[in-house]
Amino acid sequence: MRHGYRGRRFNRSAEHRKAMFANMCQALIKHEQIITTLPKAKDLRPVVEKLITLGKRGDLHARRQAIAQIKDIDLVKKLFDVLGPRYKTRNGGYTRVLKAGFRYGDNAPLAVIEFVDRDVDARGQDSGPSQKRRGSGSGSGHAEASLPRKSSGKLINANEERFALAA
Repeated sequence: MRHGYRGRRFNRSAEHRKAMFANMCQALIKHEQIITTLPKAKDLRPVVEKLITLGKRGDLHARRQAIAQIKDIDLVKKLFDVLGPRYKTRNGGYTRVLKAGFRYGDNAPLAVIEFVDRDVDARGQDSGPSQKRRGSGSGSGHAEASLPRKSSGKLINANEERFALAA
């Protein structure tokens, strides 16, 4: 019996779980809203909230602890310069988890995890290669990729929100 063991294992090794949560923390700090499965979102929440608490402390030791966990200097800078002062007066509860339906392929429950007072313009910035077409004319044979529009800030449809995050 697994009584008293905290957290889920997700059928991964400890190193894989640690790397997965570090990558998810990076994505959440960068975009301030991500879509993942509901159990991963629930287990990601305390990891991110501890990082925000480090950002609120603001000293050198806290900065080094954050660098050791998320391993991206630019995101640590955002954590300490933007997110830490934003939540200076809030005592915990920096993130919210919203249920977002079920995934098409395997019917896994999806969730949106986001910061409470998030910046809506941070979503989707620097996410992957640009969608510009490199060829000139119709000789390349590739169709022009149409970018999905961003929704008006309200969660209307889970599928629309999921695809709008990629833009």
